[in-house]
Amino acid sequence: MASLKRSVLVSILFTIFGGPGIILIYLPLAITRFRVPADEPPWQIAFAAALIALGLIPLLDSIIRFVRVGSGTLMPNVPTEKLVISGLYRYVRNPMYVGDLIVLTGEALLFENYWMVMYLAFIWTVLNSFIRNYEEPTLTRRHGAEYTLYQQQVRRWWPGIGSRIRPLT
Repeated sequence: MASLKRSVLVSILFTIFGGPGIILIYLPLAITRFRVPADEPPWQIAFAAALIALGLIPLLDSIIRFVRVGSGTLMPNVPTEKLVISGLYRYVRNPMYVGDLIVLTGEALLFENYWMVMYLAFIWTVLNSFIRNYEEPTLTRRHGAEYTLYQQQVRRWWPGIGSRIRPLT
């Protein structure tokens, strides 16, 4: 029980003060001051808000799934003990990062800010590099054949036809 409480606390703190908070709140705040242009049409505000809300779903689902299913956290220093391949992870290997990019797209649209578009491209480049050069090799070392099979069955960024985890045999 202490381990579960610790995972929940670490996940909450890391989400607010670490990666997700920095990427989705603090840096966009520094770039935009969260100023919505006065002449922005209501449909654009609503669409941007819908993208932001939609993007938060995989982030929150991943946090909960990492604690409950993986017995760990999204923080690289306190990783999951078990490979998480359920929920949205059945369809895309990085739903949390896809969600981050959807949120940032919504923020760029909401704030109509060129620098947010550049920031979005920068974050995608950083995440893609992090996944390829750190996360995937680390998961391969930790989970071996299970992760290799998962990589073969599920695409990294975009769900495809048939891109769905099947039972390991």
